[in-house]
Amino acid sequence: MRLYSTNRSAAEVSFKEAVFKGLPDDNGLFMPVSIPQLPSAFFETIDKLSFQEIAFQVTKTLIGDEIPDADLKKIIDDVLSFDAPLVKVEDNISVLELFHGPSLAFKDFGARFMAKIMSYFLQKEKKEIHILVATSGDTGSAVAQGFLGMPGIKVTILYPSGKVSDIQEKQLTTLGQNITALEVNGTFDDCQRLVKEAFLDKELNNKINLSSANSINISRLIPQSFYYFYAYSKLKSLGLPVVFSTPSGNFGNLCGGLIAKRMGLPIHKFVASTNANDVVPEFLETGIFNPRPSVATISNAMDVGNPSNYARLVELYGKDLEAIKKDIFGTRYNDEETAQAIEKVYKAGGYIMDPHGAVAYLGLKEYAKTTGEKFSGVFLATAHPSKFIEVVEEIINKKIELPERLQTVVNKKKEAFPLTSDFSDLKSYLLKSM
Repeated sequence: MRLYSTNRSAAEVSFKEAVFKGLPDDNGLFMPVSIPQLPSAFFETIDKLSFQEIAFQVTKTLIGDEIPDADLKKIIDDVLSFDAPLVKVEDNISVLELFHGPSLAFKDFGARFMAKIMSYFLQKEKKEIHILVATSGDTGSAVAQGFLGMPGIKVTILYPSGKVSDIQEKQLTTLGQNITALEVNGTFDDCQRLVKEAFLDKELNNKINLSSANSINISRLIPQSFYYFYAYSKLKSLGLPVVFSTPSGNFGNLCGGLIAKRMGLPIHKFVASTNANDVVPEFLETGIFNPRPSVATISNAMDVGNPSNYARLVELYGKDLEAIKKDIFGTRYNDEETAQAIEKVYKAGGYIMDPHGAVAYLGLKEYAKTTGEKFSGVFLATAHPSKFIEVVEEIINKKIELPERLQTVVNKKKEAFPLTSDFSDLKSYLLKSM
């Protein structure tokens, strides 16, 4: 697998090089030089394959011979030690529950895959590395869980003060060991900017072996394609077109689906469902990408005003807006609409959605109403509702029982270092932590 930079002024690299480098030297994003198609025989038998078998074939097809088959199978089996069940919510509408991993969020797929891949390569070369990651909520806890206790790997997580839920904050600030949390006085966009500046700082990179665990890292993106294939395998027998509605913030999750489609997965349409941070739906309507400061919402993991993966999205289509619109339907919803959807679905059938899943549900309903098409609809539930317990309990007027793995962290003491949004402060901290 060879990868190039979306800014097209950095050298091509191997998959291994891209994993550890995180960002190209020209501040672009790594993209595969070519995205190979899976053979038709794969799709003919996909409904008979396990989740692990599907993921192995997808990864093997993408990365080629960089990891021997036996080692890659072990990595995949270790990563996918939990299920992603498809649960019927309404006629022809199902929810893909992606929150059954250690941190109860979909980002466990990417974080665990990346951790296992990095650990595999590091053990071969006996190197050490410092992971730097920005989070708007779930990325931090997933990365922390994925890399916890791994030898030769330090992890520093930047999160915006007061803009993640209490449980999310506890998940990423109470682990200790090789995990450190930095509480940034700013927004997620500030955190993301600081991480990017760190990777472009030559002095810092000469002294510290830095890598990123955000969805800007290609090893986070690949496993975000797995569950699109898996969901399709469960719906294939119905014989209907399949539409996925993806709650979208930094747009890594949607790009994972687009890669799956490029590899041959017959996805009829994607719905890019956003909250008030709607720069991509606006782009789909106007052709103008207008990044701006993020707005705080109850679906906080999607509070991104300048989504990094926009560059990958347009790159996949050669910047052809009409081609993008053919595949992607953009929507946005405010907090009131999101809350109403949570209440409505709960009252109708007892299913409890988190705010991000609710946004995706609304996107799917709007697409159906707008087009009148008959299809198998899947909306992605990216986090367990208990991670937003205060918001969800107030909406449905019912107590939500915390899963045991969350109960263990709520009473732990938060340990986080305060940081301004000035890069010099982050640089100073990192140099002192060597």
